[in-house]
Amino acid sequence: MSILKKLQGKLALITGSSRGIGQKTAVALAREGCDIIVHGRKEENNLKTIDLIKEIGVKVYSVCGELSNSNDVEKIIGTIKSQIGHVDILYNNAAVMAKFKPVWEITKEDWDEIMQINFYSPVRLCIEFGKDMKNCGYGRIINLSTGMENEPSLCPYSISKAALDKFTKEFAYELNGTGVLVNMLDPGWLKTDLGGPNADHEVDTVIPGAIIPALLEDNSFTGHFFRAQDYRE
Repeated sequence: MSILKKLQGKLALITGSSRGIGQKTAVALAREGCDIIVHGRKEENNLKTIDLIKEIGVKVYSVCGELSNSNDVEKIIGTIKSQIGHVDILYNNAAVMAKFKPVWEITKEDWDEIMQINFYSPVRLCIEFGKDMKNCGYGRIINLSTGMENEPSLCPYSISKAALDKFTKEFAYELNGTGVLVNMLDPGWLKTDLGGPNADHEVDTVIPGAIIPALLEDNSFTGHFFRAQDYRE
């Protein structure tokens, strides 16, 4: 069975897919035959990605909402379930970088914002869509991780990702043997709005590595840490 045929009829939600890594991932999955739900903060932000996917010829949908707002997260979930359909592939890409501050000056508000966007919202999406995936006997969940370390002035970011990594491993164990694979992906340090202009790699280098966990066969890797840069062509 070809990869194209394998992903035909599948539906993927990629958070933060209006630009950057999320956009590259959405387009790459569409080229493998997957229907796509584009997510961004505002509808107008999604238009470029939508146009790129329409050119490929798969179905494309759009949802909007702030992951910093738990009510918006619930609206996203409700809209998808009531108006779009069952999610087969969940790609938790959206995240924000911490503000560069001496560790002594990082406030509770700084921690709260980072944890809401980078940890609580992805976990909520995992729980809600992962439950449905388990019932259907198929699913792929990919949570974006990071290789960042030894940056105490940015530690709310790396710690939020470490928390998500730990949840990913526990969730993978919970779903082991159900047909739902749950993995982590480090995209590498990329020249995106989040990564900045001094990053090591161009954003294009995240493909094909970013979609490897979505293309895994059943009973394959789960709870595994993938590095997108290991798959550069």
